[in-house]
Amino acid sequence: QVQLVESGGGLVQAGGSLRLSCAASGRTFSSYKVGWFRQTPGKQRELVAAITSGGSTNYADSVKGRFAISRDSAKNTMYLQMNSLKPEDTAVYYCAADPNLRTVYYAYWGQGTQVTVSS
Repeated sequence: QVQLVESGGGLVQAGGSLRLSCAASGRTFSSYKVGWFRQTPGKQRELVAAITSGGSTNYADSVKGRFAISRDSAKNTMYLQMNSLKPEDTAVYYCAADPNLRTVYYAYWGQGTQVTVSS
């Protein structure tokens, strides 16, 4: 099993930056795909960014060029650097891990951290 804990959320002004962290424990997830999701009340949870064990990344169109996902295997931690934040980025952000080899299913989830962007 993998336990995930997010941190780094908060209140920022539009145009500002924030860096989210996700610390994993229980088992190493260095070989897993990991990702960041976000959810706003009344809206479906969406994938923001993901990275494979090999370093391949993908991003939602809405955050391309502004957000960057990374991981540190030695620390069993992943990050989401968020720049040029917009009010529409306001959401609860969750980190997740996908242990599957040939399917896409995020089995492990953190509790989330609130990001609020003011205008």
